[in-house]
Amino acid sequence: MERLFITGIGTDVGKTVVAAILTEALRADYWKPVQAGLTPTTDAATVRSLVSNADSQFYPEAYRLALPASPHAAAAAEGIALTPSAFRLPHTDNHLVVEGAGGLLVPLAPGFLMMDLLAQLHLAAVVVSRNYLGSINHTLLTLEALQQRQIPVRGLVFNGEPTPATEDFIAQHTGVPIMPRVLPEPVLDATVVRRYAEEFREWFANAGR
Repeated sequence: MERLFITGIGTDVGKTVVAAILTEALRADYWKPVQAGLTPTTDAATVRSLVSNADSQFYPEAYRLALPASPHAAAAAEGIALTPSAFRLPHTDNHLVVEGAGGLLVPLAPGFLMMDLLAQLHLAAVVVSRNYLGSINHTLLTLEALQQRQIPVRGLVFNGEPTPATEDFIAQHTGVPIMPRVLPEPVLDATVVRRYAEEFREWFANAGR
């Protein structure tokens, strides 16, 4: 049973798209523990719109915060304190995809980071990387942080146009499993997500064993 936590090397690297693809590929349930920013839409609503199978269940966020900011700041703006005990995995016998917010060191509360939540939930990480100046450093730091906390990495997804020099170095240096690539798409809809889902489903059936 796959129980995956989707994290990224930073903000806006494609976590929500990858979460939708994995949810479709596994016909998994989906949960976003904390949403910061409610307009124009939420990540859960985006994933729901991109997933077309009839099996996936979508669970409500533990916290829905209006301000599009770091969760600790968005919570403070509403006079709310995020507490670790409020984050409880949904009860399901299905595969589960959990989507984080930002990167691993995003603060949720004093002394409680996104990586602390990941460790608390006992999930394997799927890391999403996008190429930009500095992305090698950010990707290696993310993977090293997971290794230091002994959090298993299920795979690494490169999102964007291929950059072989960067990607080959990261793959060889870290040895982490490389999942299928996600390319820039002129239109992203449920049909495109289903196409990628087939690739990821094959990966889980073969290389992902």
